Amino acid sequence: MEGSTVQNPQVPLQQADPHYNAEPVGSSGVIKKILLILGIFIVIVVIILLGIFFVSKLKGSSAPREVTLTYWGVWEDATVIQPILDDFHKEHPNITVKYEKQDIKALGKYIDRLTTRMNNGTGPDIVRFHSSWVIQMKNLLLPFPQSVVKNTGLETDYYKTVQSDMQNNGAYYGIPLGVDTLALFVNTGLLEKSNVSHPLVWEDLRKIAVRLTTVEGGQIKKAGVALGTYENIAHASDIVSLLFMQNGADVNDLNGASQTNSVETLEYYTSYSQGNNNVWDATLDNSKLAFAKGNLGMYFGYSWDIFDIDAKKAPDLTYQIVKVPSLMGRKETVASYWAEGVSSKTKYSKEAFQLMEYLSKPETLQKLYTLQSKTRLFGSLYPRRSMAPLLKSNSLVYPFIEQADDAKSTMFASDTFDNAMNDDLEIYLGNAINSINNDHTSAQSAVETLSKGVTQIRSHYAR
Repeated sequence: MEGSTVQNPQVPLQQADPHYNAEPVGSSGVIKKILLILGIFIVIVVIILLGIFFVSKLKGSSAPREVTLTYWGVWEDATVIQPILDDFHKEHPNITVKYEKQDIKALGKYIDRLTTRMNNGTGPDIVRFHSSWVIQMKNLLLPFPQSVVKNTGLETDYYKTVQSDMQNNGAYYGIPLGVDTLALFVNTGLLEKSNVSHPLVWEDLRKIAVRLTTVEGGQIKKAGVALGTYENIAHASDIVSLLFMQNGADVNDLNGASQTNSVETLEYYTSYSQGNNNVWDATLDNSKLAFAKGNLGMYFGYSWDIFDIDAKKAPDLTYQIVKVPSLMGRKETVASYWAEGVSSKTKYSKEAFQLMEYLSKPETLQKLYTLQSKTRLFGSLYPRRSMAPLLKSNSLVYPFIEQADDAKSTMFASDTFDNAMNDDLEIYLGNAINSINNDHTSAQSAVETLSKGVTQIRSHYAR
């Protein structure tokens, strides 16, 4: 039409459908979420499985290794000690202990054999040694770890002699299953006949010994006490050491500041076999045998001597064990016992020290005592102070324990059969006594010679 404008009709805009292009269920987005969750789950499972695998591997690597320990004993038969070792094996199934008794008397040279065997790889893991041997054994033994010292109560429950004897330069090298001390055996029949009681001090011992001694035709028939000579007195070296201790002599330096004490000791000891009032001489039986026969009033010995004395004693012999006499209030006596240590060459030190801890337990010591008592009068005397009351009712052995805290081992120890330091020192001491008795050497000269020998021998074994 003229004059009019034709307009295109409005085409309405199409509204966006909210569902337009929406992803249907099962589309790629949902799949991605499911796969993500599934992946996380798989990773977690893999981590757990790997964890279980590595933990099991670690457990497998820390499983106790199978070990056989060789244990050298000296006095006990395998039948006595084996039940103890079987009990240990029950607690530690991976550890087997092979016990080997060494005939120390017949074979001799124990330390030499031990050294040779250890150096060629055939030696023991557990070693028994005498309480006086630490100075010559320390290179053959491992020092105890502090944990073992603590767990065994070595510094808290054992007698002072053990703490002193087993230590070198601050380290402990052994622990005993028993202790013993030098005590006085008195023939109660002879004492009662002479109307005297056992001596408490050395001055009384001399007087009583003279009263007990009987002489016929110039020969001693009944001796008062076994003192003065050397070869025919059991434990002569221990007895002289006892007198050295109580008289204040320094056995490590007999010719030093305490030389006068050393000289007085040898003079006093040898006086019992000299002069008109001698109560002992070199013609008599060995002192242990003389006591067993009833021909000796007083005898210095250890608890294990009871077994020999009872085996040979006269039918009418009755005796009692008492503490050694004291000198000017000093009550020291000599200790002599055997201890267990761990070889410095062992491949199984951990397991060996586990055995040390087990053997030292009070219940183990009690069982060992019971087993030993089945084959003899009594077992090893307990080395722990806390166990002393268990022996108090036994008047035969308690005196040895009663003086244990006043005891200390001596390097002049008898009956160690070491063919080494102890035996060498005993020879020097015997020569000193014999030179006074037989050659009329002065006690001072004898001490000077003895001191040189002691220094030489100790310096050799202390290296």
